[in-house]
Amino acid sequence: MKIDKMTAETKAIALFRKAGGMMRTAQAIKAGVHPVILYKLRDQGLIESLERGFYKLTDQSAGSDPQLAQVSLKYKNSVLCLTSALFIHELTTQIPRQVCIALPKGTHSPSESSSVHFIFLADKQYKSGIEEKNIGGIKFKVYDPEKTIVDCFKFRNKIGSDLAVEALKEWKKKRPKNLKKLLEYARICRVEKIMAPYIEALS
Repeated sequence: MKIDKMTAETKAIALFRKAGGMMRTAQAIKAGVHPVILYKLRDQGLIESLERGFYKLTDQSAGSDPQLAQVSLKYKNSVLCLTSALFIHELTTQIPRQVCIALPKGTHSPSESSSVHFIFLADKQYKSGIEEKNIGGIKFKVYDPEKTIVDCFKFRNKIGSDLAVEALKEWKKKRPKNLKKLLEYARICRVEKIMAPYIEALS
């Protein structure tokens, strides 16, 4: 009986490691971890609760930013955007005070908090420019650099025009650029006229 329990616990730890060190309770149960084993791991100090319904291996960091990983797992269909995406793409020197995520328009509005900021985008605006990154074993959906910049101009009243302009300058200076993609996203998000003078100034 003891061997079976240890086997179940070892299997659960392996599943946590495969998931990048962090899982939601429902995710763990679906993967085959019995709730009793989950609570046993917690009581043994092998996993810790980040908040209700979220557990992380105590000996492993869940990505470079546990809060980022937690938010990405918590909100289905979330895509990191605005200042969070700028930080990931190294397009800003500012450290985000909130995790910014985009959700499809019409999604049930989650409760806003001091640590999470939501934007809601129409179908084409939401789906454009999504890419996946793997940080510390956690997979994140994040907008690519060009879409991130366009979103910053679209929501400049929320994050500040200076930050959007800074990101555009960093994009121009640091990385391979796709101007065609940038202009297409600007058209989709209806900010092409707003961005035009800034883009021309950098050409």
